[in-house]
Amino acid sequence: MSDADLRRISRGGGGQVQATGGNPAGVVLDADGLSDAQMLEIAQKVGLSETAFVSRSRTEGFKLDFFTPARRIAHCGHATIATFSYLAELGRVEEGETSKETVDGPRKIIIRDGAAYMEQLAPRYETAADWADRGVQLQDVLAALGLDEDSLDPRFAPVLANTGNSFVLVAVKDASVLAAIRPRQPQIEAISEALDLIGFYVFTTDPAATAADAATRMFAPRYGIAEESATGMAAGPLACALYDHLGVRKPKLMIEQGHFMVPASPSEITVELDLEAGRITGLMAGGSGAVMKEMEISLQDRA
Repeated sequence: MSDADLRRISRGGGGQVQATGGNPAGVVLDADGLSDAQMLEIAQKVGLSETAFVSRSRTEGFKLDFFTPARRIAHCGHATIATFSYLAELGRVEEGETSKETVDGPRKIIIRDGAAYMEQLAPRYETAADWADRGVQLQDVLAALGLDEDSLDPRFAPVLANTGNSFVLVAVKDASVLAAIRPRQPQIEAISEALDLIGFYVFTTDPAATAADAATRMFAPRYGIAEESATGMAAGPLACALYDHLGVRKPKLMIEQGHFMVPASPSEITVELDLEAGRITGLMAGGSGAVMKEMEISLQDRA
């Protein structure tokens, strides 16, 4: 699913990473003792959409803190996968179940054949009618994406979905519409602030777009991310919506992301739904990671 990028902290050096596919994430091991300000500084110098900081936990397998270049984020799917894939490669975790502690509570992690899968919660949905009291209308969402109602998949009206983080899910009718989106980032940021979103997850189930269950694009300027090539925390709620609202009634779904970016950086995210009597009670989302490069980060001296 994603490429892992191991980041070491020191007093010199630096560097940049160019991704050739997937979604690179920063991973800082043994981050105990770093302050929030230092983690944010490192994330800014790493310059990727998210960086994970791994430290000891008293209650779970590991403690993970996530930062974008702009702010802390409660969860990050692809950085979690990058982290645990790398920990598995190092032999710090074994096949089977472990867990992560986050600012939003614990989450189960499963390592299977070197791939990592992260627990998400049962889905919650809000329709456009629910947003009105927060000053957001459906037309505002469409305008932020440069879309009109004729561009949408008529089977699915945009919803806010949450399996741990909130995203607005927007279904468009075909691959050409998905490819042609030119996001208006200030408008997306303002709506994301009003609705407390990570961002917008736009998708199509058009078979011409993908052999997966959906092809997607993700925009999160509120967190300093213009567009991202793999978002596990968004793929989870989308898989739930496909199951609950679009008739994709199977327990395992594949979500493709990054194909329509410029430059393209294709990723595949596997989502396995936990079902009881046909109802989603939770899910695991994940895939594989690989180390791209090590680099050193120089921290500013602070009095």
